[in-house]
Amino acid sequence: MIIKEEKGNIFGTSCKHIVFAVNTEGINDSGFAGQVSDNYWPELAYVGPKPLGTVLSLQEEGITFYAIVCHSLKEGWKEAPKVIEDCLNNLDTPDGEPIASVQIGGGLIGQMSGADFPAIIQAMEHSKKSIILYTR
Repeated sequence: MIIKEEKGNIFGTSCKHIVFAVNTEGINDSGFAGQVSDNYWPELAYVGPKPLGTVLSLQEEGITFYAIVCHSLKEGWKEAPKVIEDCLNNLDTPDGEPIASVQIGGGLIGQMSGADFPAIIQAMEHSKKSIILYTR
């Protein structure tokens, strides 16, 4: 569930967990995934093909980054809401500890490639995790 919305830079969060979207093709050199790649996780930019529903993780500077494979550059975002909810529910994080998230599918790349942002937000709301949603 989304417990609150925060305006600001997610990289300044006090949360120990940050979740975001990546694509099945494994080309994650732009958008928020590109920022994570540039600043913390260079291998993420060209990680190679991954099945829908895969969660990649990296712990860096006291934060665990979770990259949810929830869309395709070719096939779009058609299964993204269910995939995101399932992946969130299966993250191995302490009960009640908040997870910071960007607006998955809400950015320019997501909107241009057909993300159903309201359905993704609803999936986050229905998840069992406590989510702090970072907005612009």
